[in-house]
Amino acid sequence: MSSLDKLRAAMETASPSEGAKKSYGDDSYWKPELDKTGNGFAVVRFLPTPEGEEMPWVSYFDHGFQGPGGWYIEKSLTTLNKQDPVSEYNTQLWNTGIEANKEIARKQKRRLHYVSNVYVVSDPKNPANEGKVFKYRFGKKIFEQLKEAISPAFEDEQAINPFDLREGANFKIKIRKVDGYWNYDKSEFDSVSPLFEDEDKLNTTYSSAYSLTGIIAPSEFKTYEELKEKLDRVLGLTGSVSTSTAESVAEDLDEVPWSNVNTGSVADEPVISSVESTSEGEEDDAMDYFKKLASE
Repeated sequence: MSSLDKLRAAMETASPSEGAKKSYGDDSYWKPELDKTGNGFAVVRFLPTPEGEEMPWVSYFDHGFQGPGGWYIEKSLTTLNKQDPVSEYNTQLWNTGIEANKEIARKQKRRLHYVSNVYVVSDPKNPANEGKVFKYRFGKKIFEQLKEAISPAFEDEQAINPFDLREGANFKIKIRKVDGYWNYDKSEFDSVSPLFEDEDKLNTTYSSAYSLTGIIAPSEFKTYEELKEKLDRVLGLTGSVSTSTAESVAEDLDEVPWSNVNTGSVADEPVISSVESTSEGEEDDAMDYFKKLASE
């Protein structure tokens, strides 16, 4: 029986267990996972601003879509307040006034991501992550909950700094599947408490934080020319976008959420429906996989 036990252990190590996901991304990033019931639960603590940096998070835009020439998965230059070929192309599509073109632009829209350092307090699906510091990429929903903690909507609620190791609070991530998409509405902050009572452990945790500014360093973005060449290849673009006879143009740039054309700055945020934004967890897994394939 002891031999069988060893074989079982070796086989479990050699192949993923049922429901396990293969990670195609950067191991310095942490992701929550769903259990067999379709729910997910984890507890993290957002960490303070890394030493020498300005904020405890960074944000960036990217695009991820497939065309006849393959996948386009790239960070958007609009993150750096620069012109981006996908934003320009989506604006052309939108400005035609043709609903079919608008639908293509919606599918190619830029996606907004935030990244912070977190200490993983509890991760039932992957206990090995507990007690470690990771970068955590999240979307608008969780960012709004962070804002709510800092600036509560009601007078009887006390504002907290969710990025404080001593006077902040643990964040309970609760994920449900709603209409097939990940939903974070049940997530919430616990009561205010220090992450540790031990000052040395607090200092060690803080010193383990990753730099965030490197994520949005200009060197992490391809040039406009490189992105344009890839976009043309992926979509097979050879000419201009067809327009309706009315030559409908969206005069109000709020109707063109992907573009910074003629404004000199990036729009505050892309227009993303609540349903689309909740799919981020699974979408990121897919994008990591296709990005790996595209780089090979």
